[in-house]
Amino acid sequence: MPAYSFEAIDASGQSREGVLEADTARSARSLLRAQALIPLSVKPVGSDHINGTGQRSGLSRWLGGGKRVFNSTGLAVWTRQLAGLVSSGLPLERALTALTDEAESEPQRNLVASLRAEVNAGSPFARALSAHSREFSPIYTAVIGAGEQSGNLGLVLDRLADDLEERQALQQKLVGAALYPAIVTLVAIVIVIFLVSYVVPQVAQVFAGTKRSLPFLTTVMLSLSAGVRNYGWWMLGGVVLLAIGARVALAQEAFRLKFDAVWLKLPLVGKLARGYNAARFASTLAMLATAGVPILRALQAASETLGNRAMRADALDALVLVREGAPLASALAQKKRFPGLVSMFARLGEQTGTLPLMLQRAANQLGAEVQRRAMHLATILEPLLIVAMGGVVMLIVLAVMLPIIQLNQFVK
Repeated sequence: MPAYSFEAIDASGQSREGVLEADTARSARSLLRAQALIPLSVKPVGSDHINGTGQRSGLSRWLGGGKRVFNSTGLAVWTRQLAGLVSSGLPLERALTALTDEAESEPQRNLVASLRAEVNAGSPFARALSAHSREFSPIYTAVIGAGEQSGNLGLVLDRLADDLEERQALQQKLVGAALYPAIVTLVAIVIVIFLVSYVVPQVAQVFAGTKRSLPFLTTVMLSLSAGVRNYGWWMLGGVVLLAIGARVALAQEAFRLKFDAVWLKLPLVGKLARGYNAARFASTLAMLATAGVPILRALQAASETLGNRAMRADALDALVLVREGAPLASALAQKKRFPGLVSMFARLGEQTGTLPLMLQRAANQLGAEVQRRAMHLATILEPLLIVAMGGVVMLIVLAVMLPIIQLNQFVK
């Protein structure tokens, strides 16, 4: 039975929105009137439906103005819950009904209810998910479709939940490793700006009446202070414009491709980017291969997970080679941006017939290496940032103290 999103007014004049199941839109209106509601709008559910004005309507309209229902954590939890219900032998429709009842928010309840309605109407679960592309990626949908075709939906859902949780854990560790240096840097910038723009000018006023020349370091600091106070907002505007220009430039595919290629060649962050993207690529490819997705479709989908455009271009080139008959390991080995570990494990998997297992092992090793490098980099950056901050503050303090010491000697 299809689902319809509606807008209606109740007896007190309050606006009501939601979703209900009905055979037709006319039946949906009748159901609303039976609930003492006056229907204003009844439309078939579809998250990607666009009305004539160019605005989103249907599901995305009542999902909160285009906001996503599931974040990365919520999607992993929801997938794990669905996997547990389906693996326990519960039919998919009843599992979706249970998740609808346990939904944490109204948008999530409406989304799951629409999925249940489409499944009840005879639509495959993967097709129902593909109608909500804002929430479920093509990779997610492809894995679900393969699980339905193989009859192992519960197992595939469980593997998909594992992949989502592992990916999220890796991202959280990388963010955690970068968080402390970022906070230290931000605090250092704020302190330096305060000292230069407020403390140093006070020193200048104290010594303005004296006719003695100020020390060189104090003179330089006063000039820097004057520049910050007179042109600070212009500098901030320039930084904002530079950030906007960089964002616009990165939106251009040709520039982004060159930028990402250069990024991979940087000494420290380049290796981190290579490892992270390769781990994500290998993990996705392993998951799709385990689900039974054909290798060409799996390669196409896995390449879309690569945030680095240069590595994505290499993955698509490897796809062309595999389509022409080359082994996967040989195709990946020709792309030097991918770590050799990926092609080595792929070759072992092709030789032993355990390609998904070997790719997953490659992903695990690459992920562990990325975490180790990130923690090592954070460990080095933390003391360096503290020393650099201390050095800058020391220069400012010296610029303030030198005139005082000089004046004291003059008085003596």
